[in-house]
Amino acid sequence: MKFTDSQKRSTRTLKTKMKFLATPNVKLLLQILIAFLITSLFNSAEVVAQGNLLITPRRVVFEGAKKIQELNLANIGMDSARYVLSMVEIRMKEDGSFEKITVPDSGQFFASPYLRFFPRSVVLGPNESQLLKVQVARTEQLPVGEYRSHVYFRAERDDKPLGEIEAKIDSGSISISLIPVFGITIPVIVRVGELNASMAISDVKVVKHDTTTAVEMVLNRSGNKSVYGDVSVDYFTADGKIVNVGQAKGVSVYTPNSKRRFEVKLKNLDAINLSKGKIRIQYVSDSDINPIKLAETELELN
Repeated sequence: MKFTDSQKRSTRTLKTKMKFLATPNVKLLLQILIAFLITSLFNSAEVVAQGNLLITPRRVVFEGAKKIQELNLANIGMDSARYVLSMVEIRMKEDGSFEKITVPDSGQFFASPYLRFFPRSVVLGPNESQLLKVQVARTEQLPVGEYRSHVYFRAERDDKPLGEIEAKIDSGSISISLIPVFGITIPVIVRVGELNASMAISDVKVVKHDTTTAVEMVLNRSGNKSVYGDVSVDYFTADGKIVNVGQAKGVSVYTPNSKRRFEVKLKNLDAINLSKGKIRIQYVSDSDINPIKLAETELELN
């Protein structure tokens, strides 16, 4: 079969485009784009992603008679990967950062002795997903309180040791390729008995950094259970118009912490005047079904 000159040019153009799409940089760009599109389908309060691993939900909470829950693990990358599960104990610091610990702080209780996971490792191909079961056991005799540990998912690509350095020989030269190792940590909380918590917002002020403006605050927690929700900042003009100028999703205050210092970067600054009016800060539970306002405060600007 003979091709016309126009068909030959079209064929060469198509081959060039296919080669371009197959280059590593373009593959990486497409991979990032796909990950972004997938994660955008979920509320950030319900999904967590790192590297090529996507997990829903972003936390597991056992309350009442519930003994088994499920996590969905999805490989949104372009390569097969093995994900291994382990447990870690974590302390939340006052600024919201975390550090690993082996001994609980006063008022903190670990959940790991009472948790079981099935399976403890999975192999997922590109765009594959699998359910992982989380079971809580032996809690009948536990004292009333909240028990928390964190499950850590570590990716192992191509069954190679973590952080392995590859040496590739090509035409007498050696190139070094570092293989990134990704991991995700999510909390697993077990609540025993009737627990309660209340929140308040204090120490609110507007601060200006080099290139940004933000609202600083302190989230104050009391009671015997952790709290998590979304922070929203609204600006009220003198004539009553409301403009949303900041939002942060999935903000938690874990037991035994009584406070967390937090900052929300402001947006829409061209539509407001921070020298007058007022701002309102709300902290609302991140439930899609029945969100509850946990705390609210206002700051008069002058």
